[in-house]
Amino acid sequence: MLVFGRRESEEQLVTEAGRLRALAIDIERILQGVEPQAMAGEEPAPVLDRWFLANRAVPCLIGLSTGHPTLVGANRSIATSDVWLMSEEKTWARTLSRWYRLGRPAERSRLDA
Repeated sequence: MLVFGRRESEEQLVTEAGRLRALAIDIERILQGVEPQAMAGEEPAPVLDRWFLANRAVPCLIGLSTGHPTLVGANRSIATSDVWLMSEEKTWARTLSRWYRLGRPAERSRLDA
């Protein structure tokens, strides 16, 4: 997750925007029928041997949503898609899917103490 609103985070934002732009372009090119070999570049693509598909934890938000376009209802408990951006003031967050206005943070439970 990237924090925006700070001058020192600008370089990270520029780098990540470029990576995401390149991914979106490659997805569009796959839809157009371009083969991966043509997109991999002039240098041979690295080989990943003895690989397997795994999962890793990514930041997300869990809370009570009101006004969500597909998860309708007021104060509906949801978990968001991956969080990519959060404002320094923690008033806005951008997930992979959409922007969220952030209300009050949850209070710590007794289990967290």
